[in-house]
Amino acid sequence: MNYKLLGRSGLKVSELCLGTMGFGTESGWGADRETSFTIMDTFANAGGNFLDTANIYKLGTSEKIIGEYISNHDRDYFVLATKYTLKDSLTNPNASGNNRKNMMRSVEDSLKRLKTDFIDLLYLHIWDDITPIDEVLRGMDDLIRQGKVNYAAISDTPAWVVAKGNTLAELMGWSQFVALQVEYSLLARTPERELIPMAKHFGMTVTPWAPLGGGALTGKYLRGEHGRIKPESNRLNDRSTNITKAVVSIADELGVSASHVALKWTMQQGFSCIPIVGATKVSQLEDNLKTIDVTLNDEQLQKLNKASAIELGFPGDFFKEEAVKTNTFGGFYDKVEKRI
Repeated sequence: MNYKLLGRSGLKVSELCLGTMGFGTESGWGADRETSFTIMDTFANAGGNFLDTANIYKLGTSEKIIGEYISNHDRDYFVLATKYTLKDSLTNPNASGNNRKNMMRSVEDSLKRLKTDFIDLLYLHIWDDITPIDEVLRGMDDLIRQGKVNYAAISDTPAWVVAKGNTLAELMGWSQFVALQVEYSLLARTPERELIPMAKHFGMTVTPWAPLGGGALTGKYLRGEHGRIKPESNRLNDRSTNITKAVVSIADELGVSASHVALKWTMQQGFSCIPIVGATKVSQLEDNLKTIDVTLNDEQLQKLNKASAIELGFPGDFFKEEAVKTNTFGGFYDKVEKRI
């Protein structure tokens, strides 16, 4: 396993992040305690150190399992990310949302479940469209100054909100967001319209959730196998099916699993990107870990990009028009260095 710097920080994290939403058997699915322990052992033995969870995952069981595991291992080896926002009470109106009160309460509860004194990376989980972003960043900065959190991050939030937040943080001397977690895969490329350009501008690492499209990009639905995706899902429509066929074709060409191709595509997009790979079986993780040994060539990347292309809309597509490029660059577009 190689390691990447998380955003503009000096924090070194493994090039794959282990998603633990399935740690626990609530809701009739998931990995039990022993299996979860074995999955984390397998990940750590491969050099993985980046774990992703949240206060709400399996009603808190995910954090509890991780807490029990890391309390018997080297806590400082692991980079532990968790999230706040989502409800863990139906009787307290402030036990959900982005507000400071919920942030402080949720973090204290997460620390207890995780059996640790500090969280390495705290995400805002989902934007509530109510709480001022300065309230969020000041709260996270206070937690960082208290030593309860090391770094701030944000998930599932509009690009303009994140950009405003990081700009305010820079002006005020608060800790900025170093990572952005969004749905991103060959089946879900809309973050390329605003979110990913914003993340690149601020030097944020993108940590995609559902990089395998909920399992659709593994090709199992093409083989007639069943899973948790419902037949009417967009992940199984004609467009998604054609994308998956392209993934499977390249996987056959390389002699690897379709999941390797889909995951590697996110890792070779020219910006800092660490996909979150969830697992409820050891075999799933063992297979996904082989992704680090796969490399897609330019022709294969082009084939995948073409199959999964989306309209950027305005102004993204407008900027690509030849007349616009000619007028903006005076005929020197191809001779001018572009910012990555």
